[in-house]
Amino acid sequence: MPDLYFERIMNQLWRPAEGEIPPQLYVILDSARDERIYSKLVKSDIEVVSLYRGDLERELAEVAPYLIKLQRVDPFNEWLLKNGWGNSWGIFFESSATMKELRQHLRTFLMVYDEEANPLYFRYYDPRVFRIYLATCNQEEMNTVFGPIHYYAMEDEDPNFLLRFWLGQESPMQEKIPVGRIEEAMK
Repeated sequence: MPDLYFERIMNQLWRPAEGEIPPQLYVILDSARDERIYSKLVKSDIEVVSLYRGDLERELAEVAPYLIKLQRVDPFNEWLLKNGWGNSWGIFFESSATMKELRQHLRTFLMVYDEEANPLYFRYYDPRVFRIYLATCNQEEMNTVFGPIHYYAMEDEDPNFLLRFWLGQESPMQEKIPVGRIEEAMK
């Protein structure tokens, strides 16, 4: 990823309102997507917590979803975007909630149940899943999914675009923002 694309994505993820203290930016990374993710998380000096807990947290540490608090100026961001953008590593979001509150909120979506009440893992933190799921949410589902989260952002199917979703009246609002090569993004 050229530096220009990196800067465009960073500028879209961090959009403070003028005169306001910006809410915190987070990412949920799916360490099952690439073995480099868990290794980088262990070696990095970032605030990170697994969305799993108990035995599952220990047993599946290398393939678990991780909640990460991002800092605006941090080499981790460049590594993450240059390696993960376009590879469905995770979803970004903005919130004023604490890591503890967010972990509790985000854990509620890890398990869903089918028609026969069988538990299934819901890998909502995969942008390929989440961007489709969000578009189908009704008002009650949106209120639950967003909770303390101001917006979600992720790569589009075409990684030349960033998708941003926020709470709407009857369905989520969505914005598709070009972040890649302009000529490719406009096709």
